[in-house]
Amino acid sequence: MIFDPRTIATPVYNALSELRSQPNQDDTRLKEQKNQAIELYTYLSTWGMMRLKAEEKALSQEGKKQVVKKFFECLQELSLVNNLAGNNGLNHLKNLSTDDYLGLTGLGLSLAQEFSFWATAVYHDVKDSQGE
Repeated sequence: MIFDPRTIATPVYNALSELRSQPNQDDTRLKEQKNQAIELYTYLSTWGMMRLKAEEKALSQEGKKQVVKKFFECLQELSLVNNLAGNNGLNHLKNLSTDDYLGLTGLGLSLAQEFSFWATAVYHDVKDSQGE
């Protein structure tokens, strides 16, 4: 089998494009989406997969919450591990074997890098608080 790098890039691009094109979004929500997508890698590498999943419920900013949900949807699609994107995702992560959890975390880190890259491309005209 030949690895196609679009395997990871395509679902991420589609997810962010879908979020970006939702109707009735203001600049604040678009900034939240862009910033969260860029920050996923740092959060995941610092705090881990279980905390990121828990953060999905705790986030009060809807734009950020949308990105985390899309992240877990993409992770579920790519990993073929069911029940990551749903409400029971945290329990599912908690019950994985160590090898499965660590493997999923590695895939999640690669996925988070893609989110960061594609956020810059998809939200190219959205300026964050630092003017970037």
